Amino acid sequence: MIAPRRFLPSISSLLALEAVERLGSATAAAEELALTHSAVSRQLKTLQDQIGVTLLRREGKGLALTPAGVDYAASIRDYLQDLARASLKIRAAGEQSSLNIAVLPAFGTHWLLPRLRRFAAENPDITLNFGTRLSPFDFTREPFDAAIHFGGADWPGATHLELGRERVIPACAPDLAAGPLKAQDLLALPLLHLETRPGAWEDWFARQGCPVGHLRGMLFDQFGQMAEAAALGFGVALLPAFLAEAEFRAGRLRPAVAGYTEVDGAYHIVWPQIRPPSRALQKLLRWLRHPD
Repeated sequence: MIAPRRFLPSISSLLALEAVERLGSATAAAEELALTHSAVSRQLKTLQDQIGVTLLRREGKGLALTPAGVDYAASIRDYLQDLARASLKIRAAGEQSSLNIAVLPAFGTHWLLPRLRRFAAENPDITLNFGTRLSPFDFTREPFDAAIHFGGADWPGATHLELGRERVIPACAPDLAAGPLKAQDLLALPLLHLETRPGAWEDWFARQGCPVGHLRGMLFDQFGQMAEAAALGFGVALLPAFLAEAEFRAGRLRPAVAGYTEVDGAYHIVWPQIRPPSRALQKLLRWLRHPD
């Protein structure tokens, strides 16, 4: 339900307030908005009267925002950005349906996008848009229809569809170690770590029957950066199969040990429970369940 009209200020008055707060003066705001100083002042006064809270105070010959005005400007800036994104989304899609999907960088590049090429060809009426997110977010505050999630089926307020379990393998530059090594041999080499997978190496060693204590080493926030560091010889990276196989084919990395190890956690596509999936998302979910 839309709020009563008295609580919905005009876009022009909100733009004026946001510009004054960001630029520091009504004069600068007027220049950016291609308005006169008096026009900006009128917009601000109209907004203040409508809200019923003092948003402005006179400072010398100019205007300054009150603390309430500053807080309100910060809130409406998010609204204006959401409105701009919605307009850009429909402009880019035109008459087509569109899907905005938040992806994990490496999984999106090496697993999801190659598969979605056929989906896109089979569904030319759907435009796919992608944005990178590394951790769960609030669907009510982010403009995404769905997201890729790694871990358990534990994203709050979301429905989950599992896409695949995680398999990992230690990988290193071809000249870092000769031939596949035994698990304990890796302890003599520098080990690279991922910020979002604390304890991943310790878990991998335990699964090889070689329990170890807390391991230290270079830390990265994305698999792609860690794989690049491994290719440059900085150490051994514990990589998921979809990324490791791409690096092995390119010859940049080689398996440091023989064979993949399945670990806890899976990749899911998730979508909000607060609203039914759109027709376009329903098509994608059906396709992901039965891609062949």
